[in-house]
Amino acid sequence: MSTKFFTNQDSNTLLTKFEGIFEHNTDIENFDALVGYFRASGYFKVRPFLNNVPFIRILVGIDVDKILAKYQSKGLLFQGDANQTLIEFLKEIKSDIQEADYNQEIEEGILQFIEDIATQKIEIKAHPSKKLHAKIYIFKPKNWNEHKPGTVITGSSNLTENGLGGTYNFNYEFNVQLNDFDDVKFATEEFERLWIEGITILPVEINKVKKETFLNDTFTPFEVYIKFLIEYYGKSVEFDPNSVTDLPDGFKRLSYQIDAVNEGYKLLEKHNGFFLSDVVGLGKTVVGTLIAKKFFYSNDFPSHISNILIVVPPALKENWEETLDKFQLHNYKIVTNGSLHKIMDAEKYDLIIVDEAHKFRNDTAEAYNELQKICKTKTKRRLKDGSKADKKVMLISATPLNNRPEDIANQVYLFQDSKDSSLEVSNLQHFFRKHIDDYKRLKDNPDIKMVQEGVKVIYKEIREKVIQPLTVRRTRSDLNEHELYKNDLDEQGIVFPDIEKPQKIFYELDDELDALYDKTMVLLSHKVEGIKYLRYQAIKFLKADKKSKYKNADVASEALAKLMKTLLVKRIDSSFHAFKQSLNRFTLATEAMTKMFEKGTIFIAPNLNVNEYVMEEREDELLTKMIAMQATDPTIEICSADDFVAGFSEGLIRDFEILTELNNLWKKVNQDPKLDEFIRRIDTELLQKKINPAQKLVVFSESKETTTYLVKKLKEKGREDILEVHSDNRDKLRQTIRENFDANIPVEQYKNDFNIIIATEVLAEGINLHRSNVVLNYDTPWNSTRLMQRIGRVNRIGSIAPKIYIYNFYPTAKVNSDIELEKKAIMKLQAFHSALGEDSEIYSPDEETQSFGLFEKDVDEDKDEKLGFLMELRKFKSESPELYRKIQNMPLRARVGRKDRLKNDSTICFIRNQRRDAFYLVKPDKTFEELSFVETAKEF
Repeated sequence: MSTKFFTNQDSNTLLTKFEGIFEHNTDIENFDALVGYFRASGYFKVRPFLNNVPFIRILVGIDVDKILAKYQSKGLLFQGDANQTLIEFLKEIKSDIQEADYNQEIEEGILQFIEDIATQKIEIKAHPSKKLHAKIYIFKPKNWNEHKPGTVITGSSNLTENGLGGTYNFNYEFNVQLNDFDDVKFATEEFERLWIEGITILPVEINKVKKETFLNDTFTPFEVYIKFLIEYYGKSVEFDPNSVTDLPDGFKRLSYQIDAVNEGYKLLEKHNGFFLSDVVGLGKTVVGTLIAKKFFYSNDFPSHISNILIVVPPALKENWEETLDKFQLHNYKIVTNGSLHKIMDAEKYDLIIVDEAHKFRNDTAEAYNELQKICKTKTKRRLKDGSKADKKVMLISATPLNNRPEDIANQVYLFQDSKDSSLEVSNLQHFFRKHIDDYKRLKDNPDIKMVQEGVKVIYKEIREKVIQPLTVRRTRSDLNEHELYKNDLDEQGIVFPDIEKPQKIFYELDDELDALYDKTMVLLSHKVEGIKYLRYQAIKFLKADKKSKYKNADVASEALAKLMKTLLVKRIDSSFHAFKQSLNRFTLATEAMTKMFEKGTIFIAPNLNVNEYVMEEREDELLTKMIAMQATDPTIEICSADDFVAGFSEGLIRDFEILTELNNLWKKVNQDPKLDEFIRRIDTELLQKKINPAQKLVVFSESKETTTYLVKKLKEKGREDILEVHSDNRDKLRQTIRENFDANIPVEQYKNDFNIIIATEVLAEGINLHRSNVVLNYDTPWNSTRLMQRIGRVNRIGSIAPKIYIYNFYPTAKVNSDIELEKKAIMKLQAFHSALGEDSEIYSPDEETQSFGLFEKDVDEDKDEKLGFLMELRKFKSESPELYRKIQNMPLRARVGRKDRLKNDSTICFIRNQRRDAFYLVKPDKTFEELSFVETAKEF
């Protein structure tokens, strides 16, 4: 049964009806369309059928409701407004062009539509007074009459791609096709009546629309570049010095800190967390406090009173308490790293601040697991949909990238979903898995250059894809090179000292001592010839029935052995005195175990905190406690020699023999060329006013035994102005340290009772020592975070001296030339690096120890390239406000082409959705490569 109705189903679409009518009626002279909605983006679908049609008219309805509402709000009666009708129609056409699918076929159709109006191929009008719901398509042949009736289609389909059925997901439509003359005549008369009432759309008006959309082909490369920056930076370009208020007395309003506060708060909102990583000395505690205060008053205050948890190392607690009190932050709780298990009400807290966040990087550590539980627990605050809000997390760390890939991942997972992140890399677990595996493979590669290049690739991608989008960071170079920041600092009299390239201090070993030194390094670390550290691997070599009692016996044993090796290697680097003390303790501990074997009874107690005793040089106390606890600790195992696999006792005896030999050789060493050089430099250089105007010296060592030894030896030389600081006395000496070394206290409170401070790592954070400008690393700071923290004690806002000097000690053989001196030192440095293995990390490209990276690099790290582009945009806005506003109003999808022989036929795209910004280089073969923002900006 034939019907005149059709529904856009089974390919029986309005578009196929058009095709059939034009194909079988080649003499159609008039095509009229009356539609409620018209889409220029759908025009290309019908345009091929209209090539030979001389008279084309399209009458379009507009959304009269909007105009009526506008008039009614003013108490006016709308009776048709030609100008308003024109504005509304052009607005809809403009919107259609901007929102159409971005492909060549649609774009060519839109351009054809504009050209057809310009050449008067078609006439188009907008109806001013009726919200047209009718859809009528009239096809009339040449010499139209009752014998050549033409066709009319009416129903629900608009002249859009969906209405035509030209898309896969087209609308359900209901239409009827009429071929009777009377029907066509009636439709024609109705169309003519409405056409007379319509407002003509002139070519000049359509061309104006073209200029206001991405089809405008007059944009310059510079304008598109500025538009790109405007879209990327958003509100960050608007610097508002009043966005940070209520600064307490003594605190200056610094523009870089204001930017950091606004940027950090924005990242909290977008990603639930971020890294605050301004370099040491730029006031991260102040910035963190200001962000917390802004969050407190922006997080549904006063209907919701936010609670803030601040996690800090014990050494920084007092400094945080003072700062928070001065800034009058409310509802906060400070907890030290080791007390996270005491937080029983995790959902109470809305914001978590973690200072020295790099300490929480090991996902197998109990402290990390406690922190993650707190951070991942939802808050009590309810969102509009009734769900509980996520925590916000601020991780404060000057060097977030100077960790292994898995360490970085663990920190990011504190506020990001590992499988569904808010970053451009949605599956972080998959992203990091590849880099973790690549990193591990590099560790086994003997080719140092290949390792360095491989690490550069790994860290580049992690930096660009993960760290940069989540980080607020300024360096001193950023502040000095950008006019806004520099002017602000100059006006307030703030000057950052220049950091001189670190100086090498070589201490020379005579032939006999040099031979012993090198032999010791081999025996401490060589896999075949060296010590196996079996004293600390007993459970690994138990037979199966006994070994099964211990979980991860092999892993725990190997980790402990590595820890002992690291301790001895670092001790020989620290001082011969500390090394001899540690070596003697280790020898005695190994001897004790050999004697247990001789007596036939061996005690094992793996649940004791062995690491703590070892790192605090309390091995003897550890052994005593093991024996004392054996009766009460169920994990302590009493074994016989037969319970161990063959060869263990022999290996233990071999270790003891090597240790005994080394111990006896080192007991004969009475010289200390490092100490001698240290004392000589104090007298001739380190305290000279020429480089050290305040004559204050800061000395760091990892070993308390070394610091105590140095103080003793200097006092024997008659110096009484020496202050030794370690974990046992730091809090007690805090006020003394301030009075003698802190430049921020009032000048009238300055004291000079102590001019040399010799300290362990406890003084590398949370203390100002910037009356001094000279830092001497008595032993090598093997990780750059530690190095930066040490230098940051003297390189701070308010530093007095114009330059900072850093000195590092390195052992070398006695040779005849400076070149040979350094070559020998490099060889020993490489021996350290190889011996320390994973504990010294594969250094990122900024810190390659093999080329003396630790004392050749510029201590003030890389500049923030993104900041440079932001400052460029701010400067342009200030100097060219009218052009800036013009570019700001440029449409999205704006584009420009230019000649580039190296990248011919390629395209760079900036794409944005609710989750992220993405940048792509599309190559001539249609493959693409994702770029970072900085890489994209540099393409201009």
